[in-house]
Amino acid sequence: MIQQGTIVQLAQGQYRLAEALGGSAYGVVWRADAPGGSVALKLVNSAQMARAPVELRHHWIDAARTEQAFLSRLAPWDGRHIVRLLDSGSVEGLPAMALELLDGDLATHIKLLRSTGRMPGPRQALDWLGQVNQALAKVHAAGFRYLDLKPGNLLLERRSGNLKLADFGTCRALCAAPTQAYLGTASWQAPEQFFPQAGDGYLTDPRSDYFALGALLYWLVCGRMLRYGAACAQAYAAHGRDGAAMLRRAYAGIPPTLLPDEAAGFAHAFGPARAQADALLRALLAPTVSERPAHALEISRMLHAVRSAMSQPALARAA
Repeated sequence: MIQQGTIVQLAQGQYRLAEALGGSAYGVVWRADAPGGSVALKLVNSAQMARAPVELRHHWIDAARTEQAFLSRLAPWDGRHIVRLLDSGSVEGLPAMALELLDGDLATHIKLLRSTGRMPGPRQALDWLGQVNQALAKVHAAGFRYLDLKPGNLLLERRSGNLKLADFGTCRALCAAPTQAYLGTASWQAPEQFFPQAGDGYLTDPRSDYFALGALLYWLVCGRMLRYGAACAQAYAAHGRDGAAMLRRAYAGIPPTLLPDEAAGFAHAFGPARAQADALLRALLAPTVSERPAHALEISRMLHAVRSAMSQPALARAA
């Protein structure tokens, strides 16, 4: 039985479970101690596994193996904005990973900041977005779609203030069929990821991750979720996958991904760079894949344009 004090043996060493940090439907994360220091030990939730239907068990195991395979392929220099895999193996016949231990997720950090009346400013939001864009570029270059970008999957390193992307169980290979089963978190999904295509599949590609990047930027700057994302989350919570069809009927199509007052409030936060910020947000949140940026470099250029406009002296802007 896995519990506090259990010693876990992986390929390169032993780890003593010290404290449960959290988890998901299929995974549980522990702080574990080892001679070299503490790590985050990620295990498949065996208690949930015992109660789950057989097909769901296979899905959870496949997700853990996908994450393990992706992280094991990364070079050491890829770890700047992606959580590092330190060790791996199996526990009770299920995949297990020792990951670098960071200081909590972005959702918790922002909640704490807001409870004390502090908000990350637009410059900080742009810096974080640039870091996440770099992480997604690594994922895409490795041949995957990430498909679950959200604040809870971004870990904070307080010493540097940097973010690292984590939890790669939903990654799907770019070379695989573009249509797939439902994956991810409804409140952060692109339209093609929430609303199935003909044949009941979800047609995603790397630009689906860029939509979630735009939703993240709006959330950081405005302090709330897009109303589009909130509507998808409510529909999914109430009706599961049938919620997509109900929203289509309610809106006679797909709900607007960015409403005029949302765009205006976001742009206002950037002052003299409002036009460039508006262009960035609209590009990321475009309702169709073909309208979004084609690659990370295009997003980097748009981020640079926003930062440059924010830094120009007032007289130069007037000229």
